[in-house]
Parts: sequence; C-alpha cells; structure tokens
Amino acid sequence: MGQKFQYDESGGTFFYFLLSFLALILIPVTILYWPRKKKIDPDEEKKQCHCPPCIIKREHLKNGESWQSTKQLCLKVGIIFSWAILIFLAYKVSQFDYEMANFDPYEILGISPGASQTEIRKSYRRLSLILHPDKDTGNEKAFMKLTKAYQALTDEEARRNWEKYGNPDGPGAMSFGIALPSWIVEKENSVWVLGLYALVFMVALPIVVGNWWSRSIKFTADQVLLDTTHMYYYYFHKTPHMVLKRVVMILAASFDFDRKHNKEIKERQSDNQEVPQLIKKLPNLNEKNKQRPFCYEYSVKARAIIHAHLSRIPLNPNTLEQDRRYILAKCPYLIQEQVNCVNQLILLSYARRIERILPIETIENCMKLSPMIVQALWEYKSPLLQLPHINDDNLKYFMSKKRQIKTLQQYAQLKGEDRRAILRSLSDDEYEDVMKVLGKMPFVDFQITVEVMDDENPTEVTASAIVTVTVNLIRKDMSTVFGDESVKEYDKIDENGINETKENEAGDGENEPASVKRPAWLKQKRGGGKKTKKSGRPANKSAFSNSIKNKVEDSPSVSRERLVKLKEDKRTKVEEESAEESADESEPDSNDKEDKSSEDESVTQRSNPEDDDQEWEKFRKLHEREKSLEGKSKSSHPVHCPYFPKDKQEYWWTYICDRKSRTLLTAPYFVTSLVDKETVNLKFTAPIWKGVYNFTVCLRSDSYIGFDQQKDFKLDVKEAPAEITEHPQWEFDDSEENVVEKDDQESEYTTDDDVPED
Repeated sequence: MGQKFQYDESGGTFFYFLLSFLALILIPVTILYWPRKKKIDPDEEKKQCHCPPCIIKREHLKNGESWQSTKQLCLKVGIIFSWAILIFLAYKVSQFDYEMANFDPYEILGISPGASQTEIRKSYRRLSLILHPDKDTGNEKAFMKLTKAYQALTDEEARRNWEKYGNPDGPGAMSFGIALPSWIVEKENSVWVLGLYALVFMVALPIVVGNWWSRSIKFTADQVLLDTTHMYYYYFHKTPHMVLKRVVMILAASFDFDRKHNKEIKERQSDNQEVPQLIKKLPNLNEKNKQRPFCYEYSVKARAIIHAHLSRIPLNPNTLEQDRRYILAKCPYLIQEQVNCVNQLILLSYARRIERILPIETIENCMKLSPMIVQALWEYKSPLLQLPHINDDNLKYFMSKKRQIKTLQQYAQLKGEDRRAILRSLSDDEYEDVMKVLGKMPFVDFQITVEVMDDENPTEVTASAIVTVTVNLIRKDMSTVFGDESVKEYDKIDENGINETKENEAGDGENEPASVKRPAWLKQKRGGGKKTKKSGRPANKSAFSNSIKNKVEDSPSVSRERLVKLKEDKRTKVEEESAEESADESEPDSNDKEDKSSEDESVTQRSNPEDDDQEWEKFRKLHEREKSLEGKSKSSHPVHCPYFPKDKQEYWWTYICDRKSRTLLTAPYFVTSLVDKETVNLKFTAPIWKGVYNFTVCLRSDSYIGFDQQKDFKLDVKEAPAEITEHPQWEFDDSEENVVEKDDQESEYTTDDDVPED
C-alpha cells in the first residue's frame, strides 16, 4: 500500500486545526476574563462616609471607571464574536464529516438495497443525463461518484472491492493530509504568504519582545524605575541619618515623576505660572536647593504637590489636581521601595560592605511618610483630623479641664454621651459619619512570644542562638471598645499612640547604660574561647560564620528539616532508652519481682501528658511556618482616606530593633493580609556575650497615624555549651582568622551591665 502526502484541497482538515486551536484558547479566556458584575451590598450606601472629600473621591473614581465599562463592553463583543467563529467552524466540520461519510452506492443511485439490475440501469441512465459534465446541470465530481456506484453494483470485481475495501477501485494509497489549504503553496500567492510570515515573525514578534524586555529591565516588581532605586541607594548611603523632610525631598525626586523617564507624566505650559504661585504658599519647601536632581523642575513640582497634599491645600482641578492624583497613587510603592533600599544598606553595613551604619530613625522616617501621604497630614498634626468633618476648629473641644483627648483610641473608649458631647457642634448626620469611620478603624491586639525553636529547651537562650520572636496580631474594629471603661493592659496607649506595654520574657535587669554601642553581630570575640569537640573552633565563631549561620537559619526549608531531624533523634533516643529498660526488666531476679511494679509506675509517671502538649505545640508551630510560606493576599480592610486618590487597604510593618544602639535586628516584615489574625515569625541571632539585653518589637501602620505600637522584651543570654554538635553545617576551617582590634573585644549590644561577664 503506497503513501501519499498532499495539501487539503477542500479545506476540511484546516477547519479541524482552526477549531481545536480556537477552542483551546477561547474556553479558558472566557472563564477568566468574562466581565462579571460586582456583588452590590444593598446597605453599602449606608455604610459609606458622606463627608465632602469622600463624595468627591467617589465621583472621581466613578469617572475614572468609565473607560473600564467601555473596555468590558469591547471584551464581551470580542468573546462573543470568537464564539460565533467557533460555532461556524464546528458547523463546517460537521458538514465535512457528512460529505466524507462511507461510500454507499444504493444511496448515490437513489434505489433500495434489494433493487434489480434493470432498476439499477434505469436509475443510472436517468441520473447520468442530469449529472453528465456536458449537460448544463452537470457536475463532474458527482458524475464520477455516480459511475463508481453503478460499477460497484454491476461489475463483479468492483463489487468485491467495494464489499472488501469500501471502494470500487480497490485499496488506495494511504493519504496524509496537511491541515493547510492548497492555495498557500500556489505560485501566484507566494508573495502574499511570504509577506505575512515576514510581518509576523520579523516585525511584530521582535517589536513585542523588545518592548517587553525594555520594560522589564527598567522597572522593579512593583513597577518602580530602577533608576529611581539607584538614586535611593545613593542618597540614603550618602546621608545615613535622614530626617523626615529629607525623605519627602528624595521621594519627590523620583525619576518616575520625570517626563524623560516616564511618558505618562504630563507637562503643561500653565505649570510655569501655577507652580511658583503654589510654592509661595508652602513654607520650608527648600525649592532653592542646588543639588541635583532636587533642583530639577519636575522634582520641585512634585515636592510642592506633596507638601500641598500634606497641608490639604486645594489645587486647580484641571491641571495640578490631576498631577496630584497620579503622584500620590505612585507614592506607596515608592515608599516601600525606600524601605527596602534602607534595609539593604543596613544589612550591608552589618556585613562591613559599607562603612556608614544607618540608624533605625532613617527607615522609620520612611515608614512614617506612608500614613502621612494616605491621610494627607503632617506628622505633628493631631490624629483626630483623620475623622470626617473634624478640622482644626473642632480640636479645641477635645481638650478640656476634665480630660485631654489626643488619640483616636482615647476618644473611642469614652462613653457614648461623652463622645457626642465633645462633638456637639456637629449635626446628627455628621456625627454618624464620624462614628462610622471610627468604628471601622483598626484595633490590633499585639502580643509577642520569645523562644529558641528546634531546641530541647526553647525558653533558654544561649550565645549565638537563633531567637524566634512570634508576633501574634489580632485585628478588631474600633467599635469593640466603644464605651468600655475597663481597658486591658495591652489596650493602654499613650498620647503618642504607642503601646508601652513591656514584657520581660527572659528575666529582670537593671537600668540600661546611657552609652550607645554598636550591634553585636558586627564584631567577634578574639580567640581563647571554648572549642568544639569536632573541629576545635571557638564556641563564639567569627562574624562571617555567624552571618552564614543566620542566613541558613532564616531558610524555612532548612529549619523544617532540622526540626524533623531533631524530632527523629529525640524519638530514637527515647526508644533506645525504653529498649534498654525493657531488656533489664526481661531478666529479673527473684528478689527484684517486687521492684518491677514500682519501675512500671515510674515509667508511667515518666510519660507526662505535658510532653504530648509540647510535641503538639511544636507541630502547630511547624504548620504555621509552612503556612507562612504560602502566597499572601493583599486584601485586608479598606482605609478611610478621602484625600488619597485610590482605594487603599490596611498594611502593617513589624520588625525588631535595639533602641539603645539605634540598630535594626530584623528586616521589616510587610503584613498585607491582616483580616482577623496573623502570625509573623521574626528571627535574629542572639548576642555572642552572655548577659541581659533589651530589644523592642515594633508594629507600624502604613495607612493610619497614631496606630503604631511597640513592645519591649529582655533577653537573658546564657553561655554557649562547650560542645556544639547540632549544627555541623556551620563548621568552618581554621585556615583564616580575622584579626580584631583590642577595642572590638567589647560587646556591641546594649545590656543591663556596661561590660558583659566573661
């Protein structure tokens, strides 16, 4: 049997190809991208704030979504048109299958299967006069098919071939069709086909890939220009101690606001008149700074707009107000990039890659700027101005001889009649808006637990151990404390909005010294320490060894493997001890029979239920650590921010620092999914010297002013054991020893004693 390759003459197989290709694309696209109506809450209008800024913001957002409705309409039309094409292709394929059905001579001649030879000849003559190519109604293909049908019923050999092979001509060559129509390879169409190939593969595809590559090398994951990131690194390294207004200046100088780097920025002729007039209204703008890029026009304009926003100065709605919306919508991503840059510089300073050490105030000033931008308030303004209908004139009612209300938490904890009496100047509708917004603000229960995970004694901290601080966040609405006179200890908040509750997790200590010292991981102890059994290394390793140890410990997969390994080792050890005891009991003397019952009782007593609880607690923590590795959503609770141009969700930063030495111990963890509860594990390396150390866990909001909290804890560091055999992967050769100056032998943490014990 021969083989034959040919193009699709009728185009049927090409329809199969198009149908399959279009179905594979159209079905998932329809499921994912078909526009769906949002579920509208019938009480949503009642829950919204009706202050003038909120109404204006909703109107702008609604107008901005007008193009979204047009986009959804075009998407619907495109999907429906594609489904129409798919249905047409399915119809063509069904017709093709019908035409290519099995050869049936009786059906072609229009006679019954039991017809005689006379009836067959009559039907053939009648149809041949109609279908013959010489006739006006002739059809060559139909006539050839009619002839084969007549031969199959009259010629014996043709009949046998039809019955055996389904074809009067006998077995044919195997045909492999190419699912492309034959006109593609025809000579007269070759120019058009080659032109289409060149347009797609030599023009369109390189342009698309080039645009994608050019954007990917210019922007970070948060769509921040890499040139902006480099500028942040330069200025934060140049000025380690960065004040807040300097941070605002660097933010305004971002290249994302420059027309040369970002084509979305609009430059108008009216800026030459409006920007100078706006600058006159803003004190301390420092517009005459000659340092580049702070002196560039785009930087001065962006800085003036940010200052006007923080001062709540209205702008021209047709010009500068549009620029304000674009700049402010970009600011949260730029501020997060600033925090990341400062954190990287701090890590480099700890690794001695750079000489200057950035204090904790720099990164905290970057964090302070985020709620200022969201709420349109300077840091020195009252947090009460975040409520609707509250202005500087209303603040005097919060300050009286009886009470001094300075924070939102203090106002919320008043009784209902007292809250209404303070805002008696507002109407009932305005006061209702105030209570709506205040009741939805966050009230976070902020608790910490300090332990050394994966160790047999998690409460004991030894030198250079990996300390894990578990931060438990429980978010509630502020309405839960309305009228509650009995405030819990963790609810006590000072006038600055900072939770001052202190938890001493590792013992008591004396007052800290006033001197500020460098963090302990930057230096190492000089020789003479205790050595391990395996390699003879000192118990207190070098700074490089400790940094590697920290990195390995921070790896969740390594920690999980170590935990499983420690559990297996412990279980094996218990089984061996039980086997030894059973072996001893298997051969008792006659005099020891009475002691057997007492030994059984001791073994029974040894299996304390508290051990099971500890194992369960370890398993629960392991499960939480695995869960923390999963992807986090960025949806928590909406923020009341009428002056911010976009909808905002509540996010938080949490980190550990040393207030005395003004250093950062852990990288700020950005919590983006605090809906009800959230657990964060912060890890750092314990000091290499034994003693009592004071650290602080901080929680900062990126959306509200006055909601920051901090908790102090003490760490009682014990001397490391003489033999360290649990971490063989941290053993290093003694080929190279770092030489440390004599002054570096002192501890760099701030402890309760000026000089740690040897």
